[in-house]
Amino acid sequence: MYIDHFRQEIFFKIVYYGPGLGGKTTNLEYIHAHIDPSRRSKLVSLKTKEERTLYFDFLQLEVGRIKGMKPRFHLYTIPGQLQYGASRQLILKNADAVVFVADSQSARLRDNLETLADLERKLIKMNKTLATFPWVMQYNKRDLNNSAPLSRLQARLNFINVPFYEAVARDGNGVFETLKSVIELTVQKMLD
Repeated sequence: MYIDHFRQEIFFKIVYYGPGLGGKTTNLEYIHAHIDPSRRSKLVSLKTKEERTLYFDFLQLEVGRIKGMKPRFHLYTIPGQLQYGASRQLILKNADAVVFVADSQSARLRDNLETLADLERKLIKMNKTLATFPWVMQYNKRDLNNSAPLSRLQARLNFINVPFYEAVARDGNGVFETLKSVIELTVQKMLD
């Protein structure tokens, strides 16, 4: 969280974290495409040879003022491949909350677990943990025939019992519900 007293704005950073090709980018692209253009910035994509990070910010008026200031939310994705640990750590730095985008396909359960463990290691380096940090779980790709049962995903991935949402990010199903939830958690933590 960053406060700009001059502009009377408070900035929150939300990071979409998850395995490669799980739907993080699709979530941000959908959100960006469906927010009033006067309330959001340009979608910025930072690409290297094999990794991509997306970023944009938007002004969320539905939240109202927080301690007399306008809230702004910066949304980021991390590169999905585990070998980009340094990039992930840098993007996660100063995050106020995380959306973990799990790929619901049964064959991706191990990738989800490895990425969730990676998130925990990165948080520990920042003197935080999944047990105390605000985050929500999104089970993406629920429309696919090879999706694991929700009960199995919950048992294996949502061991802390954080808020969770089923999604088909490509179609926008569950995307804004997930975003609204993580914003509420972020704002509540700031007010506590």
